[in-house]
Amino acid sequence: MTDETAIARERIDRLAGLARDAVRDGHPDRARAYVRRARRVAERHRLRLPRQFERSTCGNCDVFLVHGVNARSRTQSGHVVVTCECGAQSRYPYD
Repeated sequence: MTDETAIARERIDRLAGLARDAVRDGHPDRARAYVRRARRVAERHRLRLPRQFERSTCGNCDVFLVHGVNARSRTQSGHVVVTCECGAQSRYPYD
């Protein structure tokens, strides 16, 4: 792994943490900007976003999902359904 790739991964992790804190502090627009910037960094360096980051962001409105604040989770047979406050749903298997 090159130094640029390592720096990009660290930056994506840092932006994810900042987005989580911004949502909890009541700043969804700031969190949305952090998520968009993290996606842009990943695109620029041709990196996949971490699974945890992908599952905790809305692909429709780019907000960082915090369960109980702006998202809800439901379990169905064999998978989890996460619904954003914008109405978008994402499904993934149990882990």
